[in-house]
Amino acid sequence: MDITTLGIDLAKSVFQLHGVDADGTVVLQKKLRRNAVLDFLGKLEPCLIGMEACATSHFWAREVAALGHDVRLIPPAYVKPYVKRQKNDAADAEAICEAVTRPNMRFVPVKTAEQQAVLVLHRSRDLLIRQKTMILNAIRAHLAEFGIVTAQGPRKIVEIIGRLEDPDNIELPSFARSALLSLAAQLRSLTEEIVRIERQLMAWHRQSQASQRLETIPGVGLITATALAASVPDPSVFKSGRQFAAWLGLVPRQNSSGGKERLGRVSKMGNGYLRRLLVVGATSVTRRAAETDTRTGAWVRSLLERKPTRLVTVAIANKTVRTAWALLAKGESYKAALTI
Repeated sequence: MDITTLGIDLAKSVFQLHGVDADGTVVLQKKLRRNAVLDFLGKLEPCLIGMEACATSHFWAREVAALGHDVRLIPPAYVKPYVKRQKNDAADAEAICEAVTRPNMRFVPVKTAEQQAVLVLHRSRDLLIRQKTMILNAIRAHLAEFGIVTAQGPRKIVEIIGRLEDPDNIELPSFARSALLSLAAQLRSLTEEIVRIERQLMAWHRQSQASQRLETIPGVGLITATALAASVPDPSVFKSGRQFAAWLGLVPRQNSSGGKERLGRVSKMGNGYLRRLLVVGATSVTRRAAETDTRTGAWVRSLLERKPTRLVTVAIANKTVRTAWALLAKGESYKAALTI
């Protein structure tokens, strides 16, 4: 079979393949079990292979590329317009095969196993923090049922947990005290695991030049820097900083027509985790910059006079993203703006 382009619809167990030759004639429509995919592709001459970007696509892209093929990952939203009529595995594979040959198609850079591992650390840390917050709220709510009202904040909960361990300090039924101490033990365990993950992120940050350059940007700390460096393996995929900001959903949604621009609210597309980290960092920058005599401070103060605080925060996050793209693309460190 003289296959020049191959579309693969990834799945858990059964993969659908659609191949065409140099003239665009369909020469292959085949289903393969998971364990037979690499053996089949290893017997083919090197060709262009397209896949939808998904949870397992980076692993398969690395494995297939090792066989000598040119592998490209496509966002699923960009494949959908090429699906004809009903949706099924065969139609999806055909659409992928068609989309991967488009000259203006946008592709997702393939992440290395190390970059994926760093992102697993981030997702695990985020999950543990959510669980920690749930336990803190549960302890506070259970204490309120017995008339014990605590102030918000982890430190206040830790203080009252210390008092719970003394039976003479706080009067509670034995069953309630036992349950709350169990939650307290789980809280300590989660805190230790979060600290351990952050140490691993720090170790990776110290050996990543891109992450260290990103940390020089105001509002970007260890967590945001490592997340950005691991999520963007190739900054040249984006033509500009604005395109990078649009990828993260930090630009207005457009509904323009007839030469008239209509801009709506922030699109909130793309990676919600990165966007949240950037907005939180921008909140800190907004508070500090408004009190400084730099150009950024003057710009922030002028925005705060005309716009709501949250809108200004998102604007700062947008500017941070553009700066981050410039540093990643040019390999430079952040240079602070001059004072007025």
